Amino acid sequence: MLMKFGDIKSAENIFYSIKNKDNFTFGAMMKGYVENDQYEKVLDLYEEMNIKPDDIIYIIVLNACAGLSNYRAMNIGKQILQKICNKWQNNKIILTSGIDMLMTFGNVNDAEYLFRSIQKKDIIAYGAMMNGYNMNNQPLKCFELFEELKQNLVPDEIIFNILIGTCAQIGLLSRCKFIFNQIPLHMQHQQRIQNALVSMWGKAGSIDKAYNVFQSVASPNIITHTSMINAFGLNGMGFEAVNLYKQISIDQCNDITHICVLNACSHSRLFNQARIIFNDIHIKTEKIITTMVDCLSRLCLFDEAER
Repeated sequence: MLMKFGDIKSAENIFYSIKNKDNFTFGAMMKGYVENDQYEKVLDLYEEMNIKPDDIIYIIVLNACAGLSNYRAMNIGKQILQKICNKWQNNKIILTSGIDMLMTFGNVNDAEYLFRSIQKKDIIAYGAMMNGYNMNNQPLKCFELFEELKQNLVPDEIIFNILIGTCAQIGLLSRCKFIFNQIPLHMQHQQRIQNALVSMWGKAGSIDKAYNVFQSVASPNIITHTSMINAFGLNGMGFEAVNLYKQISIDQCNDITHICVLNACSHSRLFNQARIIFNDIHIKTEKIITTMVDCLSRLCLFDEAER
């Protein structure tokens, strides 16, 4: 409970007051650290353990390694995989966590080996592998794995979301149409799918299709609006991007929304609109400032960019 409220110190005090800690106790503490993005502390606690970890501990630590993605995490993660590879060969959850971690490190070959070692692959394992291919800019392998998946399993919403992301990555209209035609009709009306489709069609240059999907969303959220703003921007429709941005409360906007509309202004050379938008943003993060500087630089306003 304390971890859910972000009270890490109090949770730690209780944890360290327990004399005989078991895997459940360690797991609860590690999970709390993960929920609060304290991945280093997960690894610290794992190395402090004086009992044999169970499969839950290994899953949490592997996920922490993926979240941390540094040299220490890579070493600990690989040590765990070497240690458990034979004993937990049939534990798909552990192996899938291992795939996630390896893909995060860019170790595609080892992830593929781990994936092939799973005797009965489920939709989660396929999803982890396909998502990993996307992360490592190997979209064609993602499509190939999808064809393999269809021979034994029925793709779910997560799989199609990954595939839509793959299509957006390559921006090839024919491939986008091919994948879209395979999405069941009932899934096409799910908001996560719709948001992804707006982005996909926009990146493929089919702005009409992107806007049609956008208009079909029953209750657009900030992701929906941001995807459409970005689609307009990518297709040189800066005015449309700005007009849509103005329809959203600035309190609802996030960094990505601000960056997308500023990029749209930049690509369409709408300096005045960009300046007004930038000045109205309450909290200007480094990424937002960098985007505005890029906008000014594109318009050759170097003196103002330097200021």
